[in-house]
Amino acid sequence: MLDKLDKIDKQIIEILKEDSSTSVTSIKKKIKLSETAIRNRILTLKQNGIIKKFTIEINQEQKSKAITLISVNPSSLAPKIAELLKSINGVEIIYEITGQYDIIAILSADNITEVNNCIDEIRTIDGVSDSNTIIILRELH
Repeated sequence: MLDKLDKIDKQIIEILKEDSSTSVTSIKKKIKLSETAIRNRILTLKQNGIIKKFTIEINQEQKSKAITLISVNPSSLAPKIAELLKSINGVEIIYEITGQYDIIAILSADNITEVNNCIDEIRTIDGVSDSNTIIILRELH
């Protein structure tokens, strides 16, 4: 659907992706369009599901992070277990994958103890047959 957007819609999206709190007035200065037109375009992008939400990004530098690889038995339970993972505090992102493991969960917490608590909770889910956790030491830019 993004490929069907015109140049102006794409510009608006790029500006908002960089900083979702950018004011309509600031967008107006960057793309030379009236505030009303910009508001209408943003509303249309929201109504069409192109823009799902406006959010903030918190500095994660001080957080403890980990990647947990999860095997599920039987593997047909993966979607159900993925739903359960969403409710665990500290699980940020969930991917269903191919290979030895069925699911990857990206974990983030204020400290390593909370990451460990998250891992312990994952391991107690009925159907999780194995897990392997990798602690992230630092993000390389």
